[in-house]
Formats: sequence, structure tokens, C-alpha cells
Amino acid sequence: MSRVANKPVTVPAAVEITENGQRLSVKGPKGTLEHQVHHLVEVAREDGELTFKARDESKAANALAGTTRSVVNNLVVGVSDGFEKKLELVGVGYRAQSKGKVLNLSLGFSHPVDYALPEGVSAVTPSQTEIVISGSDKQQVGQVAAEIRAFRPPEPYKGKGVRYAGEHIVRKEAKKK
Repeated sequence: MSRVANKPVTVPAAVEITENGQRLSVKGPKGTLEHQVHHLVEVAREDGELTFKARDESKAANALAGTTRSVVNNLVVGVSDGFEKKLELVGVGYRAQSKGKVLNLSLGFSHPVDYALPEGVSAVTPSQTEIVISGSDKQQVGQVAAEIRAFRPPEPYKGKGVRYAGEHIVRKEAKKK
């Protein structure tokens, strides 16, 4: 039995969950998200909690029950609190500026990089070297952060580039004469 699936998902009062067959729709103050539950997973609801159970004893059903529980928990947290990722720009002249749905980045290239933010994700720049990406879909927030980081990943010699806040960069020593 999956240990993750055994733990029930607590649904806050502000969040409303509707089931339509195997399709779960989660609605909260930060938006609406949907998830198609696999046919091997059974979802049960009792007094403000969702429980997940494998329909048979197969290894795949057990794994899917745990995965589904995690995904649905992320949906509930996303529509009630939301998710955010912080990025830092390290390097001389590296700066970011948020203009509506477009993020302008100066990353040492001969041209500025304009990144169009997808629907449901917003970016704020508290300072020129900080980017805070937020949204209700955890996967989408992480994907946007990864795509922005991919423009200029941190390099190991000087540590310049776009990194996640708190990310440890393994440094290398420069070549000796």
C-alpha cells in the first residue's frame, strides 16, 4: 500500500471540489484547476477530506494512488495559497524588468531577451536582480522558472547566471599557469 496515498488531503473551506466521473475540478480564490484521475485510482470524499485508494493490488495502481494524491494536494494548495519560485540574477549588468505579461531580461547577450509569460503565471521584479514567479499551477510555475533559468544557467567558475534563490553552485578553480 502507498504511504503517500494513505494520508488524506484536507480541503479548506474556501476550496470547492466537484467530481465528474474521473475528472476532478478544484475551484478556489486563486482560480480553477482540473485533473483527470486514472481509472486505477478510487477517490472518496468524507467530511472535508479526500482519500485515495488503488482499485486493485497491482504495483502500478499503488504508485498511481500516491501520485494522484500528491497532484490533487498541489491543486488544492495552488487554488488556495498559490505557488512561487524566486530567481536571482548574478553577474555585472544582468537585470530583469517585468512589463505586464512580458519579462525583459538583460543577460550579457548582444540582445535583450523577452520572455512572454503563459496564462496563469505572473512575474514580479522586487529589484533588478530578483524575479518572483507565482501562479496556482505548481508544474507550470516550475516550468516557467526552469525556462527562464535556461537562458543563462549559472556557470561554475564565477557563478554568473540565473539561479534559483538559495541554490548552491559547485564552484571550480581556474586554470593554473
